[in-house]
Amino acid sequence: MFSYIKGPLTEVYEDVVVVEAGNIGWNIHVPLSMLEHLPHIGEEVKLYTAFQVREDAMTLYGFLGRQDLQMFRMLLGVNGIGPKAALGILSVMRPEALRIAIISEDAKSIARAPGIGPKTAKRVILDLKDRIKTEDLLSGEISGERQMVGEEFVSLPAADGAAKEAVEALVALGYSLSEASRAVRQVAADGSMTTEAVLKASLKYLI
Repeated sequence: MFSYIKGPLTEVYEDVVVVEAGNIGWNIHVPLSMLEHLPHIGEEVKLYTAFQVREDAMTLYGFLGRQDLQMFRMLLGVNGIGPKAALGILSVMRPEALRIAIISEDAKSIARAPGIGPKTAKRVILDLKDRIKTEDLLSGEISGERQMVGEEFVSLPAADGAAKEAVEALVALGYSLSEASRAVRQVAADGSMTTEAVLKASLKYLI
């Protein structure tokens, strides 16, 4: 029904924000992890929304990016995960962190969300692991075989394209180039591994 709502941010509660648009103050439920990224009261904000209708309520859920909204909708497709549980997961994990947890099968991190036990966390991984593409995590530019990190030159595994792509993905996810390169060197024993296999193994090593 709504693609997004844009307007001044007028109020912020624990898990609800109010955005004024069309002379209406819209109550929008948001994940707690998003609160620190909101603008100041009175400043304009744009929230991508999902509209849920039940017999007893009509609720808007809002996210700062389409990636966040996409992950929310993916979570709703998991058996036993409703809007409250999905919002709870995204309250303790940003979408990129959740993608890492799914790819690396880290059920423990997902189970930190309120109301999500180990069994449900494993179901999230089982249902979504085939829908999370390694390519979605690949971003950033790393060129050359050696790059400066602080005062240290770090050798990149340039001979193996999969290994180099895995390093780029890990750096894009927030790991230092030194950490990423070290982890990939530990697991990329030969050139037969795919980018996804190297990334999964590296994430397990780092976690």
